[in-house]
Amino acid sequence: MAHITSRKHTVAAAPQLKNAALGLMIAALPAAALAQNTTPAAPAAAPKAEQQLAPVTVRGSSESDIKATTSASPKATAPLIDTPQTITVVKKELLDQQGAITLQDALRNTPGVTLLLGEGGNSNTKDNIFMRGFDTSGSIYSDGVRDLGGYVRDMFNIEQVEVVKGSSGSDYGRGAPSGSINTVSKAPRAENFQAGSAAVGTADQYRVTGDINQQIGANAAVRLNLMGQSMGVAGRDEVKNEGWGIAPSVAFGLGTPTRFTLSYLHAEQDNVPDGGVPTVGLDGYRNAAGVRASRVDPNNFYGSTSDYAKVQADQLTLLLEHDLGPRTTLRNTTRAGRSVLDQLVTGPSAVVSDGSGASAVFRLNPATWEASRSRQLRWQENIIITNQTNVNSVFNIGSMENTLSTGVEFIYEEQTTRGLTGAGVHRSPGATGSPNDSRTNLWNPRANDPVTGMNVSRTGVDSKGDTFTVALYAFDTLKITDRWQVNGGLRFDRFTTSNTNVGISGTPAVTTVTNISGSDTLLTWKAGVLFKPAANGSVYLSTATSQQPPGGSSFALSTATTGNGAINNPSMDPSKATTHELGTKWDLFGDKLALTAAIYNTEVTNDTSVDINGVATQYGKKTVKGVELGAVGYITNNWSVSTGLAHMKTDVEEGSAGQQGANLNWSPEWSFTAWTTYRLPFNITIGGGARYMDSTSRSVSNSVTSTTNMAYTEEYWVFDAYAAYAVNRNLTLQLNLYNLADERYIANLNNNGGRYTPGAGRSALLTANVKF
Repeated sequence: MAHITSRKHTVAAAPQLKNAALGLMIAALPAAALAQNTTPAAPAAAPKAEQQLAPVTVRGSSESDIKATTSASPKATAPLIDTPQTITVVKKELLDQQGAITLQDALRNTPGVTLLLGEGGNSNTKDNIFMRGFDTSGSIYSDGVRDLGGYVRDMFNIEQVEVVKGSSGSDYGRGAPSGSINTVSKAPRAENFQAGSAAVGTADQYRVTGDINQQIGANAAVRLNLMGQSMGVAGRDEVKNEGWGIAPSVAFGLGTPTRFTLSYLHAEQDNVPDGGVPTVGLDGYRNAAGVRASRVDPNNFYGSTSDYAKVQADQLTLLLEHDLGPRTTLRNTTRAGRSVLDQLVTGPSAVVSDGSGASAVFRLNPATWEASRSRQLRWQENIIITNQTNVNSVFNIGSMENTLSTGVEFIYEEQTTRGLTGAGVHRSPGATGSPNDSRTNLWNPRANDPVTGMNVSRTGVDSKGDTFTVALYAFDTLKITDRWQVNGGLRFDRFTTSNTNVGISGTPAVTTVTNISGSDTLLTWKAGVLFKPAANGSVYLSTATSQQPPGGSSFALSTATTGNGAINNPSMDPSKATTHELGTKWDLFGDKLALTAAIYNTEVTNDTSVDINGVATQYGKKTVKGVELGAVGYITNNWSVSTGLAHMKTDVEEGSAGQQGANLNWSPEWSFTAWTTYRLPFNITIGGGARYMDSTSRSVSNSVTSTTNMAYTEEYWVFDAYAAYAVNRNLTLQLNLYNLADERYIANLNNNGGRYTPGAGRSALLTANVKF
């Protein structure tokens, strides 16, 4: 029998590796206090550079500092070391080393993050992200502005990615209990440089990027970022990610009290999406008849050559900054953004052998099995318009230094989904069953099977949701003494959400329009106290909250009072989350290496639960308890490291009869990530990385068995390698080797456990980086 909680069994498969990683990272923290002064003092001087033979300094290469000291958010009132919350900052330099292309690639540098293969037409063509036990897909931001859109985000115009762990409602308003993800865009600088890269990979991969910054006079500059790619996926037939992007920006007043920046982003994707592979034959797979079979080839493509996933994203941003005084700055940000996803994806929906009905779908001979394919259409448009005004000020209250950030935000968000029909039938010649069933041979699917009846058109069954929010916030850090600080934040949101659904039913057809709306006020906060045993370290205790109202992440409202639809009934109260965190942070070796450790407890209350009679009530309670360790920076001038280890326990303390006492889905008990490089003589750098992901349950259930499909994903390790050679000051050659052991693993699994996306196989990517 397949055990949903079997991750407790698989944890034991690699205890030595886990315990060694945990022990090394914990041991490093006490060393921080021993290695530095025990009383507050200025940071230690940087160590002398080590001797090298014929060094070549490559300006702006991937050898730059991978450690961040501050957040790019204007709401941040203290450097990272003095911020009482777990924050992971993944800088561009680290992304360049790894050859990271997407946001999903970037998030591999922080533990406790899992990806989900969506249902129906969602496929894996968007950033479906779970973090610390909860869906965080609706809490993704760009430069502090909510980033709507069902697509995979590219990193070509990104300076760094900031991952805030734990409740962060006071930062952004309504959101997930698990935290938030913010990408920071590149901006013009007061310098001149021209950089670019050209990459070619073994999996039919080609990508070029350009980054040109030109100073205009003493106080102005323009910057242009470009990208074009045609990228196959190692170990996946037919799947292709093609696209291009352009991001021009101009800044005036650099180095003066008044600065103005205008930026624009346009990106397009024209991909062949991956609808996944049947889970037949995987360890833990079951079918209704209990018949065992071999694993299908993970290279198999069950889609069609007619499949497509087209994305167009546009974003215009105006930023005005004015220094009101030596330590006070006013900022105003206006942004208008729009993204459109137009998609047809074919994926396996069931495994059958004939058309004789459910009682006879499985024959004893698996060679006769067929895959029934589902063809899903999806069209969705997301629009956001926002204006944010922020004032940052540093001033003294007596002998105490106070850093205050206050602001007001106006945000309009809109999501429109069109009903489409006419996907057609993608059927292999000779397949059994109904002629309207898109079947193919389970073991040898054919992408070029004929498609009949394809005529995509609108049904008129559309849905439109929008939310308008007015928010006020304030954040403050008060340095009481050299050793003690207090930190707090408060946010007030007043929002109105409306949802319009257009339906067509009956004969003759009758069009109905349903309008649902709801409004509410959210008050979220955070508070922390921080003690500095030394200038380069801190110990803190903090509490933070967040809230998610009905329809808060999907813009979908419902009038249902029973069943799962009741969760989005506007009469329901918001679910509420509270995170308590005790942690410590240390900067070592002249502030070159940052070490972090935290234990936390997140509790979600007022959760809507549906009982066995379909009645929805708000008494649910879920908890996530864990430990997270991290290290990023340089151990020596030549040795860099970025690593993290997370351990968490999840529990449904109050819920429906089928969920009480269960673990949360998509939540690995253990996860680990590491990346390290070492610079050798003769301008050569070598390195590599490792990732571990524990098994995860696909559903929240206290049942110990699953009768069909996969109940869980298995644990896995993936190892990568890296080498770079600085030919001269302007050219660096870089080689990335991915999945060295060619590990076969489940990268993500859909909710019913019937299909999965295989992890990318072994591959190589050779990149030429130039900069002048």
